[in-house]
Amino acid sequence: MTEKKEVVKLLGFWASPFTTRVEMALKIKGVPYEYLEEDLPNKTPLLLELNPIHKKVPVLVHNDKIILESRVILEYIDQTWKRNPILPQDPYKKATARFLAKFVDEQFLTVGFISLVKAENGREVAMEETRELIMFLEKEVTGKDFFGGEMVGFLDIVAGSMTFCLVPGWEGMGIDMIPEEKFPELNRWIKNLKTVEAVRGCIRPTDKQIEHMNKFAEKIKSA
Repeated sequence: MTEKKEVVKLLGFWASPFTTRVEMALKIKGVPYEYLEEDLPNKTPLLLELNPIHKKVPVLVHNDKIILESRVILEYIDQTWKRNPILPQDPYKKATARFLAKFVDEQFLTVGFISLVKAENGREVAMEETRELIMFLEKEVTGKDFFGGEMVGFLDIVAGSMTFCLVPGWEGMGIDMIPEEKFPELNRWIKNLKTVEAVRGCIRPTDKQIEHMNKFAEKIKSA
């Protein structure tokens, strides 16, 4: 009897940190997949069919299963393909990783970028608020190669995908948000991440990402 071939597809958008993190997880796990790029202003019928509620990427298709929302997708990937685990086995460490990942997603894009774009006057206040958030991660990764310890884990993937999106956005505004003298541990962590082949292959070209984030900023201002 012929074994049915496993089908894995990812619908995403190249500049989305949420798409990037799913690609990182699939590459870390060594899972072959087909990538389908979405033009978000002109959503394909497939995206609208697979995610009719939010109409957003990423969407993971695994055989006949449809999985939505990036952090949920990461957990699904980790539980489905057991090799190279990304979530800690210890319940407390797992809960902490989930909490901090949620914190990154809920705070960094809104406070760390959108608030800065909107703060035409008093940008220094928004910058200080952002650096206070970043300091939580600085303390968390102190003394470790990665948030996951010696290997890239769940929080590394979530925070890394957001970092590789936001740093070019800050650069586009002329802001060095994570100076090495203030955040030595995070800068060391970023360098460590870039040595991991599965991560490095998902980092978008800086100039292209800056251009995208500048357009995103203009869209925020005109909203």
